[in-house]
Amino acid sequence: MRHKIAGFKLGRTTSHRRSLLRNMATSLIIEERIETTVPKAKALRPIVEKMITLGKKGDLAARRQAHSYLMTSAAVDKLFDTIGPRFGDRDGGFTRITRAGWQKGDGAEKAFIEFIGSEKLVEEKKTKRAEARAKRAAETKKAMEEAEAQAQQDGGVEPVAEGDKDDKKE
Repeated sequence: MRHKIAGFKLGRTTSHRRSLLRNMATSLIIEERIETTVPKAKALRPIVEKMITLGKKGDLAARRQAHSYLMTSAAVDKLFDTIGPRFGDRDGGFTRITRAGWQKGDGAEKAFIEFIGSEKLVEEKKTKRAEARAKRAAETKKAMEEAEAQAQQDGGVEPVAEGDKDDKKE
């Protein structure tokens, strides 16, 4: 029984657990939403809440403390420039853990951990990805049409695709 023992061990050594949580905290601050297992999300929550509290303070000492824990200076800049001011009037509860099913390999329960109010940013990312995907598809379609037109001008010989070249050599 682990009565009155705080924290999560996560089946790792101390140094491995510290590295894992530092990496996850940095990724969460940069991406604002990550998918992980439920125990890891629950272990990460208090660390990120403390980082946001440092971001709300905004002074040099808080910035140095955050920089000593987070892995990149980009994460520290985002924490103090955008995330800290966003939660300036909120006293706590900056993150949300949403369960998301089970992992295929070992059946571990998966969860999303995200900042409260990051739904708008996630939607913006989805629309940007959809626009980029549509643009790539249009460029590919245009290139295919140009290749077909070129093939018809060359006398009806269709261009050989990259995968077909290897087959014809054999």
